Parts: sequence; C-alpha cells; structure tokens
Amino acid sequence: MFRPLLIALQFLTVLPIRFDGAPDAKATGRSLLYYPLVGLFIGALLATAAWMLSDAPPLVGAAVLLAAWVAVTGALHLDGLADSADAWVGGHGDHDKTLAIMKDPRSGPMAVVTLVLVLLIKFTALVQILSNGAWAFFVVVPVLGRTVLVLLFLTTPYVRPQGLGSLLANHLPRRACALAVVFTLLAIPVLTGPGASWLLAAVAGTFFTLRRLMLRRIEGTTGDTAGALVEITETIALLTAALMY
Repeated sequence: MFRPLLIALQFLTVLPIRFDGAPDAKATGRSLLYYPLVGLFIGALLATAAWMLSDAPPLVGAAVLLAAWVAVTGALHLDGLADSADAWVGGHGDHDKTLAIMKDPRSGPMAVVTLVLVLLIKFTALVQILSNGAWAFFVVVPVLGRTVLVLLFLTTPYVRPQGLGSLLANHLPRRACALAVVFTLLAIPVLTGPGASWLLAAVAGTFFTLRRLMLRRIEGTTGDTAGALVEITETIALLTAALMY
C-alpha cells in the first residue's frame, strides 16, 4: 500500500520522496488508485492556509493560496496545459503534428495566454470563495482534479508507448480505481452540501467535453492532455463554487 501512495505523492507534489532504484511497474500502476487521496492532502494544506489567512484581505489571501497551490504541485499540470494549448492551435487538426508540438519544450503565445487566463480565473474565484468562508471547496477541488485523472486513464487509450503514462495505463487496477472514483464522487456532497449537484455536473461536463476533444484529435490521451484536464477541471470547479456564492 505505502509504496504506490508514495509514488503518487512523489509524482503529483514537490515532496522530497526518494526511492532506492526505480519503482516497479505494478506499484506505479497502483499509484493511480491513490491520486484522489493526494488531492485530499493538497486540499487539506490549502484549507489550512486559508484558515491561517482568514484575517487577511481576500485579494492577498487569494494570491498567497494560488501561489501555494502552484508551488505544492510543482506547476506540473500547468506545464501540460501550456503544451496542450500550443499543440491544439499549432496542430491545425492534424494528429501527428499535434503530438509532435506537445513534445516541444518551448512555449508559444497560445500557451502563455492560456496560462494567464486560467490563473486569472482561479485567482478571482479564490477571492470570492475566501470572502464567503467556503473553505470546504479548497479541499474538494484538488480531489476532483485528481479523480478525473483516474477516470481518464480508466476510459481513454494512452497514445504514447513510453513514459510514466504508459505504465499507469498498462498496470492500473481497474476495478479498484473504478471503486475509488465512485466512492470519491459520493463523498463530495458530504463536504459541499446541497450545491454538490452543480459542482459535479460542471466537472462531468468538463470531463466528457475534453475527453471527446482528445479522442477526436489524437485518439486518446497523453501526459500533457491529462495535465490540461486537471487544470481546466479545477478552474471550472472553482468558478462554479464562486458562482454558487
């Protein structure tokens, strides 16, 4: 149990976790099962920070929270969002060109614009949520962002033959992961109350829309599009929470 959990923490956060030798494929695949739990860990850190900043002006608190959010994840998913934005525009609908652009480490204008817009929406939503003291959403949103990752790998082909993504896709425990997704989604209303239906509907709509776009363009997913899914899901979830209040 602990090795897959540590692998998930190592990959999704900046915690200084080290292993003697490379983790085996089975443990790497099983790490996907713990992604929602890592989301809960990130959310607990954010909720604690929000509580500590409760007396600060909402604008200041939101800026600090957003910086902490980016820092604890190492901007991992933002990098995937940037690469996906460049590829989707620069690929001009072509499968191979889109995949090739995603491998290019350079960022173009579309990547920069997309990152600015996403971070701006997150910031403004955080201001509204902080102003209303709705701290439960700081826990729920990172959980949802990592739960959709599990659902993506369960339902969508991974198109690159190498890398961590292929290990996850080939060795994930399908039944256990499906149960983890169901359990997590059922637990959301306990934390958010009556507004959970709107939140879950927004996240579901985001997931199915982005998954359809991935299948149409590249016939599956990559690590970059998975990262983009996390960022866009979190943004839509935060925006929904802000509009609810």
